[in-house]
Amino acid sequence: MKRMPAVAGHFYPGGAAQLKSQIHGFGTRQQPGAKALGIVVPHAGYIYSGRVAASVYNRIAYPDTFIVIGPNHTGMGAEMALFSSGEWEIPGRTVHVNEELSSRILASDPLFENDEGAHMYEHSLEVQIPFIAYGSESARIVPITVRRADLQACRRAGEAIARSVAESGCSTVIAASSDMNHYLDHDTTIKLDQLAIDMILALDPEGLYRVVMDNDISMCGVLPVVIMLYAAKASGAQKAELVMHTTSGEVSGDYDKVVGYAGMIVQ
Repeated sequence: MKRMPAVAGHFYPGGAAQLKSQIHGFGTRQQPGAKALGIVVPHAGYIYSGRVAASVYNRIAYPDTFIVIGPNHTGMGAEMALFSSGEWEIPGRTVHVNEELSSRILASDPLFENDEGAHMYEHSLEVQIPFIAYGSESARIVPITVRRADLQACRRAGEAIARSVAESGCSTVIAASSDMNHYLDHDTTIKLDQLAIDMILALDPEGLYRVVMDNDISMCGVLPVVIMLYAAKASGAQKAELVMHTTSGEVSGDYDKVVGYAGMIVQ
């Protein structure tokens, strides 16, 4: 199965040379990078959030495999859909799915379903692939979209992923794709975002889930981040770090209705 680009030319450049130039224009990777268990990275158009995503990818050591978990914006497919085999194509690069790890995760809990269709038009994972592909020629991926899950399902999913990773023996980073609060003014967004960021810094997945629900924070990828935190804690995570936090207003100049973006590393 080959997954073709759905948002190339819209969220990021549609030509290989332009895409490579933009990725490299965001900065160079630190060597050696920090060993990470998980990351939080945004998924808006690169003009708005690319700098934030790059600030995280440029700080970490690249693993054999990125488990990329994102929200399902399209409403298509399974509630927790895994793209289990094949490859993803972006301009100038092809990234292969780690089929052995995908199979382990599928077998680890019935929450996970093999459903490539859920991924066909979803942008939240696709916009991560250029950072992975242009950062490493050998890194593989396990793509997972989450349409709906309660807190218990998030915990089961995260702990199942952690078990699968441990059994596989391969090095991984779980990339949770999420923008932060949507379409309120800049100052309000920064304050609401900070409530969620504080829970991630505390490595508190339940606290994150509760604070987002209780305060009506429109953080579209809260479930992927909660799953990542459960997996990282099960794998021995000790700390989290905020790398960058900004809003779309700092690019557009419109501070009345913004989207928040945060880049974070969990170790």
